Amino acid sequence: MVHQSPRSSAEYEALMLRWGSEFTCIAPDTPGFGQSDPIGTESPSIIEYADAVVELVDALGIAGTAAYGFHSGGIILVTALRRHPDRFAALAIGGYAVWTPEEVALFGQNYLPHFLPSPYGEHLTWAWNRILEQTWFFPWFDTRNETRMSVAHDDPERVQASIRDLLDSGNHYRDGYGAVIRAPRDIPDGAAQVPPCLITAYDGDPLQAHIARLGDMPANWAARAVRTPQDHWDESLAFLLANRAGTVSAIPDNANAGFIHVKTDGFDGLIHWTGARGADRMIVHGPARESALTDHAGALAIDLPGHGLSDGWPGEAPTDWAAWRAVIDAAAAELGAADIAFEPLPIGDADLLYPDLSPERHGSHLNRAWNIVRAERFFAPWYAASAANAIAFDPADLEPTVLAVAHRARIRGVAAKACHVARAAAGQA
Repeated sequence: MVHQSPRSSAEYEALMLRWGSEFTCIAPDTPGFGQSDPIGTESPSIIEYADAVVELVDALGIAGTAAYGFHSGGIILVTALRRHPDRFAALAIGGYAVWTPEEVALFGQNYLPHFLPSPYGEHLTWAWNRILEQTWFFPWFDTRNETRMSVAHDDPERVQASIRDLLDSGNHYRDGYGAVIRAPRDIPDGAAQVPPCLITAYDGDPLQAHIARLGDMPANWAARAVRTPQDHWDESLAFLLANRAGTVSAIPDNANAGFIHVKTDGFDGLIHWTGARGADRMIVHGPARESALTDHAGALAIDLPGHGLSDGWPGEAPTDWAAWRAVIDAAAAELGAADIAFEPLPIGDADLLYPDLSPERHGSHLNRAWNIVRAERFFAPWYAASAANAIAFDPADLEPTVLAVAHRARIRGVAAKACHVARAAAGQA
């Protein structure tokens, strides 16, 4: 299941839960998005993204798989199938773009500005409005009555999901997105002997109009408009089931990072870990931080529930340290770590250390979080900006790219206040 740009595999979580009763669903982050490394070349082509997907298919031992892709993901998969038809059983695609030369020129000038962290967080204001207004106008920068879309919304939770992915990819979002915009129509000709493919696009999807641009296709390919997103998913699933592949052997695990399922009396979800599995020592980060910010060379590190890439608590996060400790101990046992080390708690009042950063209609929570991570470099506690609370700092820690990593952790740390309260009450400082 290959995602669109500038999203990540996270966009498929709900769909994977539904389709998981029929398939083993695998959703990679394409290069430069989510947790995947970028391609590493300047202005990579769609072929490089397609070949990366094929390399993953081979590494997992799932050649002959059925596959699903939406928008960018669909273009990547069609290119991959054309170059390596033996790796796929069938494709279901949500919208396939065939850009005119005029559209390519227009998008190339305006669609993909650089997204680089700025010292005082100005980039966040742009990011929020760009993601929000791409549901109001297409293309997002062309704000005319003629370009308005029928799917406009102002749902901050939906915007936040895309913002989190954009913060992960950073300026590399331009690589994958740009490859898709520059990609030529790459549909096999009518005589090609290739696996079957279904392309659908629902009302309100700007790529629905591109169905008329698809031109000649193989006899076992079809393209049609549907009414709703649910119709698209239903038809895609039915098509993939009718053309499903056989079973494969067990999929190999990654030895350096991954997820484990942890179930305790209060938690039942996935915990993200990274480092050296089997190491004796496990590092646990502090509130509003995550494993990526810890020094765990030669050791393991996890993201606590409601932090980093781990699942959140069901309902409100507990302020009972025993509930947190049960998850930590279960993770350590699963990963083979006997020694657990904790980062120290920051000093200060939890109510002030962790203000509400829930997604807000105008995106002000993003700038509020950025202001916090800057202030943390200068004062302890960060909210007490006075000479008496000044702390020494390394100017290198004020680099916007460094601040961006801490900012991302702060945004993800939705259970930070509860974690702090629980640890403090238990005397686990």
